[in-house]
Amino acid sequence: MRRVCLTLPTHRACTGTIAAIGEEAAYGSRQFDVEVHLLILDSSPAPVLAEHRRAVAALPPSPGVTVHHLDEDEQRAFLREAISRSGGAPPDRLLELMLPSRVSYGACTNRAFLIAQALGCASVHRRDSDSRYQHLDGEPVFPLHQELAHLGRRADDVRESATRSKLPPGTGGRRVTLAGGSFVGEMSVDVAEIRDLDPDTYRELIGLSIPDGYPEIWRGHLIDESFRGAGDTAFDGDRTTLAPVSPMRVDMCNIALDHEVYRRVPLPPATDTIGSDYFLIHLLHDAGMPGVQHNRHIVNFHTAERRTDDGFVAYQLRFVKFLLSKAYLNAVYARTAAAGDALLDSEGHIRASEIAGFVRDSTGLDRASSAHRLDVVVDAYRRLGDRYRTVADILVERRSRLLDEARDDMADFALLTDHWEALTRASADAGPAGVGAVTR
Repeated sequence: MRRVCLTLPTHRACTGTIAAIGEEAAYGSRQFDVEVHLLILDSSPAPVLAEHRRAVAALPPSPGVTVHHLDEDEQRAFLREAISRSGGAPPDRLLELMLPSRVSYGACTNRAFLIAQALGCASVHRRDSDSRYQHLDGEPVFPLHQELAHLGRRADDVRESATRSKLPPGTGGRRVTLAGGSFVGEMSVDVAEIRDLDPDTYRELIGLSIPDGYPEIWRGHLIDESFRGAGDTAFDGDRTTLAPVSPMRVDMCNIALDHEVYRRVPLPPATDTIGSDYFLIHLLHDAGMPGVQHNRHIVNFHTAERRTDDGFVAYQLRFVKFLLSKAYLNAVYARTAAAGDALLDSEGHIRASEIAGFVRDSTGLDRASSAHRLDVVVDAYRRLGDRYRTVADILVERRSRLLDEARDDMADFALLTDHWEALTRASADAGPAGVGAVTR
């Protein structure tokens, strides 16, 4: 029986999301006759972790669904064993990249990838703790439906059932490697206040994420589209597009990836950097790999923690690190876009060594580009005033450290990519017993 991994990484209270994703897991198993491994990777503080333990215990048993709830100690034990089996060196450094002490959107998903390999899953389906499902006629609209219906199939076999097809010529024999939708509700990145306070400053800041060389009319369009998802579009029936999927059209809270992708290339393990988990979407798009974009959009909301002073500062610093990282990531994306089909080997799989080389080369970029970006951000935040001025002061204080981290994060990504295939093989060899989680 086909096994799939539905995963929820979290570091904050989300008992409602746990209950809802439990329903999605049961739906997937019931409707598609698959074995669903619901994997909750929990980095929450002890009181919240205890709440989550109770929420997991309260999930009704469902045929075909196994629930794994791993705290950081359990995740660390699994990772130590996988790294040891892989022979990767230095092991302590690899462990740090896989389970850093700071928030890492890429690292938490990388852990799900490795555990899914151990569980023998054919795909990973990711949700987030600050999202919930739309409803139609009183029933939740689960993205898992479209993901399980299409992922892993030949694109030509999906073409007739898709609402429309925009496949590049000659790619119909390739597997659908990605299925994803977007979100409705609040912006995925918490910058709406900046837009409301000063639209020109907003456009200046968001413009830093857009690659150089775009015509101004296209730059303006991309700025307007960024972080807004599907807006307020309510689900009224399924629509799908078969095509290489644009990273602008899907969100990492609503994504599924085939194992042939994530067992070869990881996500950047950058810490305190929003958007670091979108790398594989860019890569698959540039390689011309078929995907299915659907409209079962998830509802995004902002947690109360972001509204506190500490939460505000932490989130703005993650946004700034994203803008700094784009100097390097955009250089990599330019090369992957130029390479196209050459990113694939003779069997149609991503060539991990090529990607590692592109990433490593990016670390040689002139640091002046990132320094200029940081200067622009500091000036913008000072103009915004109030709490943003506090962030600007922190940016000035941490200037050298932030610039170093933006470059070093890419070097770390290259190092992890070098060792990644050995890690995924070692995880698969360990098997389900190596996960070591409490299951139901």
